[in-house]
Amino acid sequence: MLSFIGRRLLNYLVMLFAATTLAYFLASSFLNPRSNYVQMRPQPPEASIDASLDFANVNDKVPVVTRYGRWLEQVALHWNWGFTPRGEPVNGAIAYRAVVSAKLVTLATLLAVVLGVSIGVAAAIRQYGIFDRASNAVGMFFLVCPTFVLALLIVLGGIRFNEAVGARWFYVTGLGDAGFLDYLQHVALPTLTLTLVGYVGYQLTQRTYLLDTINADYVRTARSKGVPKNVAIRRHALRMSLIPTAIGVVWSLTAVITGSVFVETIFAIDGAGKYFIDALTQNDINGSVAIAALGGCATCAGLLLADVVVALLDPRIRIG
Repeated sequence: MLSFIGRRLLNYLVMLFAATTLAYFLASSFLNPRSNYVQMRPQPPEASIDASLDFANVNDKVPVVTRYGRWLEQVALHWNWGFTPRGEPVNGAIAYRAVVSAKLVTLATLLAVVLGVSIGVAAAIRQYGIFDRASNAVGMFFLVCPTFVLALLIVLGGIRFNEAVGARWFYVTGLGDAGFLDYLQHVALPTLTLTLVGYVGYQLTQRTYLLDTINADYVRTARSKGVPKNVAIRRHALRMSLIPTAIGVVWSLTAVITGSVFVETIFAIDGAGKYFIDALTQNDINGSVAIAALGGCATCAGLLLADVVVALLDPRIRIG
């Protein structure tokens, strides 16, 4: 197992380096930090603009290969991801926002997994029953409803609820910093939005694969030996059907780190997803590349965890 993990980590490190390098050159080609200063009125002197861009290592008058070499040296030797065109450190900005996104998305992911798997299992056991049809209908609504539309509906519902009870139970902006209760009041609505958006995929996946495994040979064999249906499903069919769901869960690690753009924007949460959009609109080369690299790290971690989880759930798989 350890040798397998070591080989995969080496492969992922190479892929991550190549992807991050490509992201740097693409960002340097499409983003123009100089335009931030050119649009100012009054426009700063050319020498002042060059000095600011040189400080951030994003001066387009310097060959991109030279800038990449300097950037790579700082990242490799000092873990310094550079500065924004305004001279702000990228490290501090991303570290804070990644924590914000992790707080927001982790709870929603856990709730979505528990809710989706539970409904999917219950629907599969009651195939074509009232619960199965109703849960599928509700799930399809949340599946086709755009995230920003659902978020706006939940914001409106929270405002109407506050007005109805005559007190502010839910906040629709920020995450709060005045204690645990204040945090819960701020995080409730965005967490509800992300949970409703995310649980449907787990529900449909779990239902589909459980229906496939319920009639598998090893389940029928267990039933023929006198094992009750619920026990056979729980001990045999459910374990195998959890593999695709488990893979989907580990893939969600990327969203835990990089955040949700729509939800963070609508609820005015200063997380990593919103920071990425701001970095693109502000021609922030270093910030954009850092977020892309962070997402790549989360993706590689998800890939590795997916391999391990599948091996643990499926006894037929042997990692060599």
